[in-house]
Amino acid sequence: MVIFVKFLLRTLRFFFRLAVLLAALVLLAYGGYRFCRWRGWVLFPQEADPDQWEVFGVDASVYQGEVDWPALADQGVDFAFLKATEGSSLQDVRFAQNWANAQAAGVRVGAYHFFSYDSPGETQADNFISAVPVTPGALPPVVDIEFYGDNLKNPPEADHVKAVLDPLLERLEAHYGVKPILYVTYRSYALYLKKGYEDYRFWFSSPAVMPFWRPWTFWQYSHSARLEGYTGGEERIDLNVFRGSRADFQALFGGG
Repeated sequence: MVIFVKFLLRTLRFFFRLAVLLAALVLLAYGGYRFCRWRGWVLFPQEADPDQWEVFGVDASVYQGEVDWPALADQGVDFAFLKATEGSSLQDVRFAQNWANAQAAGVRVGAYHFFSYDSPGETQADNFISAVPVTPGALPPVVDIEFYGDNLKNPPEADHVKAVLDPLLERLEAHYGVKPILYVTYRSYALYLKKGYEDYRFWFSSPAVMPFWRPWTFWQYSHSARLEGYTGGEERIDLNVFRGSRADFQALFGGG
């Protein structure tokens, strides 16, 4: 009987200590989460114009349809990256309208090109240049490097990507007088851009959680927000923040 009681007491002490440890871990995790929320390092998908970040924006394309840019500006949108081109021939049919109307509403604009692994960088640059005018106050051009189709399972070799990407970047920089921004996922950054592109600014796609320990300038934190002010078949719109203050934004990209 005495042995059984001792065993029972030891067992109870073990589970008590385990419960205390688990409670401490839960409190630590919750405290870490609250700290990240306070700092703006974790953002909800529908959290537009978050208080922790001074400069907020969206990215849009033909899929958002007719866009009421004053309505988006009223919801705190400071900047917008607009799809202009894809590959060597496709041009977004809403680009020119969005480019003009966003600027008229006081929204800083930048244009992005969806990178193709399947056509020469030179002709992709020509496509972008034919669509996007040199515009004082515009944000630098963006090259969107992600995966599509068969590339999702079988990403191209790094040497091939570099052979296509580098001429595209060089031609855009020569034409617009500024280094392009690189839009990346964790995967495209790790496979292709972690080394050799340190002089470029990055726009990271990282839903909800800030891309810690990555060299980001813009953070796309939501792919599934819904704002008022557009009528396209795609009800969702992407949300982004700039890493820094409004003064930092102006210092990097000039007045608008």
